[in-house]
Amino acid sequence: MSRILAVEALTIEAFEPFGDVIEPDNAREIRLINGGTTTRFHDLAPVEIAGDGGRPLISIFRGKPFAFPVAIAMMERHPLGSQAFMPLTDRPFLVAVAPDENGRPGPPRIFLGQGRGVSYRKGTWHHPLLALEDVSDFLVVDRGGDGANLEEADYAEAFRVETP
Repeated sequence: MSRILAVEALTIEAFEPFGDVIEPDNAREIRLINGGTTTRFHDLAPVEIAGDGGRPLISIFRGKPFAFPVAIAMMERHPLGSQAFMPLTDRPFLVAVAPDENGRPGPPRIFLGQGRGVSYRKGTWHHPLLALEDVSDFLVVDRGGDGANLEEADYAEAFRVETP
């Protein structure tokens, strides 16, 4: 039997324990650039890179859609760097994160992302990409290079998300 999770709105305040919401409202500074023709929403989320030989990299992840109910049976984290996901479409996706409880993921929280991205802080437990409705592309900024930058942990009992 799995435990049912409620989906929360993805807000700057609710997501703050896990990282940053990538949206203009989270800009630390707003600048007009290019002769006033472009607005720059500056410093939306830090890029954390730890360990020798680490470097930032940009990728595109293409996620196949999940159908409800969605099982949350495991979490992963990246101890050497942050990981940011910015959707390249306006399709919905789920963001599953969990607090650290003595080196293991605690009970997850589920957020509905649509039209904004997220950046997981270094070491934050999160579920792999959970696209909804259709195949979806995400611009991803994370750490490349040497070092063990992936930890995975299974839950003894899966959690379930029944509907957004």
